[in-house]
Amino acid sequence: MEPLKIVIIGGVAGGATAAAKARRTNESAEITVFEKGPYVSFANCGLPYYVGETIRERADLLLQTPERFWKRYRVRVLVRHEVLRVNRSTKTVTVRNLETGAEFQHSYDRLILAPGAGAIVPPLPGIDASNIFTVKTVPDSDAIRTFLLQHSPRRALVVGAGFIGLETAEALKRRGLDVTIVELVDQVLPSFDPDMAALVAMHLQEQGLKLVLGDGIRAFHTSNGMAREAELTSGRRVPCDLVILSIGVRPELNLAREAGLEIGKAGGIVVNERQQTSDPDIYAAGDAVETLHLVTGTRMRIPLAGPANKQGRVAGANAAGGDLRFVGSLGTAIVESMGITAAKTGLSIREALAHGFEAFESVIHPLDHAEYYPGARPLHLKLIVEQGSGRLLGAQVIGEDGVDKRIDVLATALMARMTVTDLEQLDLAYAPQFSSAKDAVILAGFVAANTVRGEVRTITCQEVLDKIAAGETFQLLDVRTPQEYDDRHLPGARLIPIDDLREHLHELDPQQETVVYCKSGLRGYLAARVLLQHGFSRVRNLTGGILICPEGSPPET
Repeated sequence: MEPLKIVIIGGVAGGATAAAKARRTNESAEITVFEKGPYVSFANCGLPYYVGETIRERADLLLQTPERFWKRYRVRVLVRHEVLRVNRSTKTVTVRNLETGAEFQHSYDRLILAPGAGAIVPPLPGIDASNIFTVKTVPDSDAIRTFLLQHSPRRALVVGAGFIGLETAEALKRRGLDVTIVELVDQVLPSFDPDMAALVAMHLQEQGLKLVLGDGIRAFHTSNGMAREAELTSGRRVPCDLVILSIGVRPELNLAREAGLEIGKAGGIVVNERQQTSDPDIYAAGDAVETLHLVTGTRMRIPLAGPANKQGRVAGANAAGGDLRFVGSLGTAIVESMGITAAKTGLSIREALAHGFEAFESVIHPLDHAEYYPGARPLHLKLIVEQGSGRLLGAQVIGEDGVDKRIDVLATALMARMTVTDLEQLDLAYAPQFSSAKDAVILAGFVAANTVRGEVRTITCQEVLDKIAAGETFQLLDVRTPQEYDDRHLPGARLIPIDDLREHLHELDPQQETVVYCKSGLRGYLAARVLLQHGFSRVRNLTGGILICPEGSPPET
């Protein structure tokens, strides 16, 4: 029998992984990879750090070369070869050699699509200026580094405050540039809840980054082929010597569409658990495919390296005759910028409500390790919890240290469909330099489980502010110290420190709705328990305390 002919379109995470797994599954298969770029496999998540010279050698970004692929796996890799067309009726692909312009046909028995996604470049006036870049490929990053060396820009404008935007902003700031970030929505990290994103924004501004939130780019004004000013939709103009676009990515779907493969409602290639498309001999993996979200059960696009690698592994194995499954993703992601780390898994509260869940949020602010051990830093941890069942739906963690550990524990809990009462029972490692006896995740479980069991009802900062703005009648009780109260308090709040509360109960109306708050939520919880056991039936504690109520950072600094 002729050996099985496997053709893979695209490299990087999905395609390169598929090629290696296909070889491990089938030693006799003939495997060919066509990659239109100059590199078959590179660490695109490391590109901002290459721009910032944390990673100094570009060779460190190149995970595999065509020569190494052939030597170890006997996989033929042709870079600078673009597949123009998939001919399903003849089971061939039409390929163009981008160096010579020559075109040829190559047959396949099984085909794997891993075309990835391209950086979004909106059709704005001046967008073709020579000092406007994206950060999606190694050549992109090379071009930025060359520009920095040759032109010594002073002012950088980063468009987009998502993960890549914040990483690139840090890279440029570390290189001495004056950096302004412009984001269309009114917060950094748009996938996070606004109160958590505000904590990140505050830190970034303290570290010298300038933020312009809730404003977009209308046009770039150029001189001698370079963008000199960005005109915002508000009319404001921001001077710039260098512009980085990090608006997002758009899946490369042309080949799939022209081949008649099914494209889903989320705008990606439809695949099953085996990564098969609507054509059983064609598989797909990576940023161009739709993925089952493991919390909502809906199909969505999750352009992250982790899912792409796992999908590529499954596609490669199955195309070569194996039988693996990819069950879906939680969208777990993490970013660090200017010393602050933010991570998310599962759903935000906005996403949970939008998908029809009856959910509440629970926020705590523990230290990353034991307070008595030097160097303890605060964490900000939010759980999204289904009402009634207590099932964990999502989590967000922000801090300087220990964020990765907590988000990975919570992502594992989400995979296992655990409840917050399950989190209470976790047995996690403890030594004072790593954690506390009650780790942040366990403590978060305690607090959220108290709400599930009905020991306390909670309210969010936004709900409190909405009640105040609407002129509703309720008792707003601040149970911190007089000094804390004088430093800052919510409008209309009455001060009764927690240690004095029992002596002043007669001054409060037990029939009226009462909202209690402190700095982080603990003293508020204690106050709520006191009030509930003294006949106050309508008591709610501000989850996360006043710490989760930003004082109102201006949208620009």
